[in-house]
Amino acid sequence: MKIEPLAINAVSTPPANLVECLDAYAAAGFKHVEFPMGVVTGYLDHNHTPADARKLLDERGMDCIGGWELPVLCFAAEHERKENHQQLLQNARLIADLGGTNMVCGTDGPGEDQSSADPLGRLAQGFAQAADLIVSTGVTICLEFNWSPIVKSFRTAAESARRSDRNNVGVLFDAAHYHCSPSKFEQLTPENVATIRHVHVDIMADKPGELSDCNGDRVLPGQGGCLDLKAIFGHIEKLGYNGYFSIEMFSEELWALPAEQAAKRMYQSLLTLVD
Repeated sequence: MKIEPLAINAVSTPPANLVECLDAYAAAGFKHVEFPMGVVTGYLDHNHTPADARKLLDERGMDCIGGWELPVLCFAAEHERKENHQQLLQNARLIADLGGTNMVCGTDGPGEDQSSADPLGRLAQGFAQAADLIVSTGVTICLEFNWSPIVKSFRTAAESARRSDRNNVGVLFDAAHYHCSPSKFEQLTPENVATIRHVHVDIMADKPGELSDCNGDRVLPGQGGCLDLKAIFGHIEKLGYNGYFSIEMFSEELWALPAEQAAKRMYQSLLTLVD
């Protein structure tokens, strides 16, 4: 891993307004940031525009790489799917206005009264519809495995992305979900890795995956844990991944710190992975 693609997901620091977040990340050394959409819309609610937010980034020598908020509904009632896809379009437009290109999404699953011989086909169709709706924004939908009742593994996410048959649908690879799901190293094939559009960085406490809290048991790289991130990330880079590596933590300890201190700890932890 090189230093240039290191990024931070703004969920990783204590709640703060957009200006405070960006000041903290810039002071820590980050150049790239990924937003929970609420951080940006909270700023816009105070009579600011997307152009104002973009200016804040530019002034600090930073850029937005993407954002996240909603799943893509594929099995819900038609009116719910249409409303959801319109919300996804609004988010994609805002991400594009900020200069970002990735939108991380989960998905729903079939209800108890629904049966399908090909649920992944239904899911792929829903992602294709959402992707067609947002294609003009230049934003890619990144399917996050294990944020779904049926897409539990990297293999399933990669197959779903391929079956959507859309260039603006890919996969978000998160090390925590990799550990806690049925994903396996042998699933990191050239064909599957080709679907990866974004990576979340974290390492998991040394516990069996099925007994782990996918969010709460994350620890910083370089502070123990049970995943060989250098081996995993080095492998996907060898197979062609050249995107961002965005640290995403859900840590009460980090959230209790001032944003700048938390961001500095995370940046330093990422440096342990840099070649």
